[in-house]
Amino acid sequence: MFRYSLQAIDGLIDENDKGESFFAGSKYTGEPQEKIIESKQMINKICEKGYRNKPLTQEQKYQNAEKSRTRSRVEHIFGFMEKA
Repeated sequence: MFRYSLQAIDGLIDENDKGESFFAGSKYTGEPQEKIIESKQMINKICEKGYRNKPLTQEQKYQNAEKSRTRSRVEHIFGFMEKA
């Protein structure tokens, strides 16, 4: 599963995406993914996730909500296209 996520990011972005925001779910968190996004010079907008005994702060929750608003608008379009 981890390799799939890493490969998915690498195949999704290229040089043409430089300077753009990269929105994704918390599945795509981690140092390897962050390095790929940084190497492509994109703005990391991946939702953060909490861990056991280290929950998200209120600020992180707010930021995730902002990121999710954009993601949901795009994902709903793809979901509609898939059903059609």
